[in-house]
Formats: sequence, structure tokens, C-alpha cells
Amino acid sequence: MNNNLGWAKVFGAAFFEVVWVIGLKHASTVLEWLVTAIAILISFYVLISAGRKLPIGTVYSVFVGLGTAGTIMAEIIIFEEALSLAKLALVLVLLTGVVGLKRVTKEKSVS
Repeated sequence: MNNNLGWAKVFGAAFFEVVWVIGLKHASTVLEWLVTAIAILISFYVLISAGRKLPIGTVYSVFVGLGTAGTIMAEIIIFEEALSLAKLALVLVLLTGVVGLKRVTKEKSVS
């Protein structure tokens, strides 16, 4: 797995994190809970897979940061949560840190 595939996995895992976090709050039917459970399994499976090639501390930080930003944006777009300038600025600061961590992280050597 090259570095780009590892980071693609982190982004994919973060996408599924957004799905399951929203599911934990809004699921009310068996099908919605099933989708939430499947999203949890996919999210952590892909996260663990990425962590095999990239430093796990950085992977987890980027995963949580992207998941947090994604969840906030989904709340604003899908659930019409109020958007404030302060919230937007803080999400941008968070994403700046996530991008910075990704840029300075080196791929692990193959053992």
C-alpha cells in the first residue's frame, strides 16, 4: 500500500465515521440501526488497515479531525444546524491541523 492509498483509507474511514455518528443520534428504526452498526464496522476496519502503513497516532488524529468536521458540516447541511462565523473558523483551524499532520507524516518502511 502506498502513502496515497493509506490516506484515502483514512478519508474513507472518516466518511463512515460521520455516517455512524449521525446514526447514533438519529437512528430510530431497525434498518437505521443496522446501517449505523455496519458503518461502525467499516469505519474501524478501514482505519485499522490504514494504521498498518501510516503512523497510528497521526492516522487517528486525522480520522477524528475529519470525522468531527464532517459531522459538523453534515449537521449544518442536512439537519439545518445554525452556522456561526466562530464555528466555521474553528472547523477551518481543525482542518488546517489535519492537513498539516498529513503533510508531515512519512510512510512506514515495509517490514
